[in-house]
Amino acid sequence: MSEVSVAVHADADLLAQTVAARLVVRLLDAQAARGQAAMVLTGGRIAAAVYRAVAALPARDAVDWSRVDVWWGDERFLPVGDPERNETQARAALLDAVPLDPARVHPMPPSDAGADPEEAAARYAAELAAAARPGTALLPHFDVLLLGVGEDGHVASVFPEHPVHYESRPVSAVRGSPKPPPVRTTLTLPAINTAEEVWLVASGADKAHAVGMALAGAGPVQLPAAGVQGTSRTLWLLDRSAAADVPARLRSLR
Repeated sequence: MSEVSVAVHADADLLAQTVAARLVVRLLDAQAARGQAAMVLTGGRIAAAVYRAVAALPARDAVDWSRVDVWWGDERFLPVGDPERNETQARAALLDAVPLDPARVHPMPPSDAGADPEEAAARYAAELAAAARPGTALLPHFDVLLLGVGEDGHVASVFPEHPVHYESRPVSAVRGSPKPPPVRTTLTLPAINTAEEVWLVASGADKAHAVGMALAGAGPVQLPAAGVQGTSRTLWLLDRSAAADVPARLRSLR
């Protein structure tokens, strides 16, 4: 059963720095155990702060970045290089600063790649399947999967009561997103929940209600964050503002 833990940090800056340090250690541990590592990235302000903090860490050079696979949990269906794409954000904050193997960086297809959103989702599912271990499921091993938490409790681009919540395929197109842009691609909850560790990172008072409800056992259809769990560990990484509605018994203050 997945271990669930909550770590609360004083403010957003300390949260970003701590998540960055944890991420470097997690990648190193994965490489020590498996010879390689795979991480799934998210977007948003706190995610960008985490990536910048990783880039600034001297310890980042201990990671063999040529043996790291980079995937994304969701993406805005926009042209390559668009500043609103999660890929663009991650490249500017971290990926362009470390010696990754380009063949091991796996962005979701952009809108100018000659595919509609459904075909883009199918292409990404095929890329995931191609990286899976022979004889296993249709997904590669994810050592750590990062998620932000929306004010409404959405994760990746799985929104409350949206049809994508019921999708069983690993990757889905999203149309009619309640948050712009309206067209996206996303890993589904079944795919997210194959990750060894899932980290939900949230900062700010506007996230407090959703975080508190998810940890109190809300239904996953109404609050997708409540339906997320890693196969070995589910870690909520919060600043004090985002943790305001979390019961004191669940908090580990830092």
